[in-house]
Amino acid sequence: MIILTKRRIGLSDLYVMPLMLGGNVFGWTADRENSFAVLDAFVDAGYNGIDTAELYSAWVPGHAGGESEAIIGAWLKSRGRRDRIVLATKVGGKLPGDNSDLSASGIAKAADDSLTRLQTDYIDLYQSHTDDTRTPLEDTLEAYDRLIRAGKVRAIGASHHSADRLLEALEVSERNGLPRYECVQPCFNLRQRSEYEGPLQQTCVQHNLGVITYSSLAKGFVTGRYRTAEDCASSAWGKWLATCLDERGARILGALEEIAGQQGATMAEVALAWGIVQPGVTAPIVATNTVAELGELLGATRLSLDEHQLATLSAASATADDTGGRQ
Repeated sequence: MIILTKRRIGLSDLYVMPLMLGGNVFGWTADRENSFAVLDAFVDAGYNGIDTAELYSAWVPGHAGGESEAIIGAWLKSRGRRDRIVLATKVGGKLPGDNSDLSASGIAKAADDSLTRLQTDYIDLYQSHTDDTRTPLEDTLEAYDRLIRAGKVRAIGASHHSADRLLEALEVSERNGLPRYECVQPCFNLRQRSEYEGPLQQTCVQHNLGVITYSSLAKGFVTGRYRTAEDCASSAWGKWLATCLDERGARILGALEEIAGQQGATMAEVALAWGIVQPGVTAPIVATNTVAELGELLGATRLSLDEHQLATLSAASATADDTGGRQ
């Protein structure tokens, strides 16, 4: 049975409910009005973890990045709900101008820019969006240490880091008395399992790291909406979704449909319920444009899948080639 209690992020003093709200759609497919409505509904329902990034949504023509943070900041100023949320954002990625490094100066500037857009004095969880092998880990972690000492950041995490690099970062933190990464954010869902399962999962469990998974619904594939090439063509992720229309994809959808019927739930709820109880997982991230869809997704936290149902889903999605695009 899934109990609706908050889960600790690593060894930090941050606790989140077992689903987090993804902000990548804010300012992209969700305008300000719809974004505010989704944020309101999410917090009103008792959930508290909101994840975004300075990168969102730089991929949209005419955008420079920071659009999502700006909408969340405007919502915070309008609603005054800062103490009710755990606010997570990320530094780096692939912004125009190649502002993707994790150098000390890059982090310091990016943090101040994010704080300005978010209209807050502090970031609860500040994450390295992509690994930066050009910058010594000592420099990156020392920059985070200064932000924490200044009260601008409470805890740090990483995204798109291999198990080896995560272990190296943990060793540098311990050796130098610097803050450690308290969580990692990998792509993980019934279709895409290999980035997390294996060495990264083992590292997270062994070192008590939180795991906040993104693309938790495989860009919508596990909802059952995309079963034909025509269905896929209607999505911004159409090309990738079309690659899921294979034998393995059919097995996944078949298992989800069967268990959804048994549970009286949607396929999306079942897929998320599977992810929530996987070893090491703190909270999957979900993103949506509408309050109605949000209500369905939050229903996943009230599902209780039995051992047979969990095993059926895991067997149906047994890993083959499950690579996919990054967030």
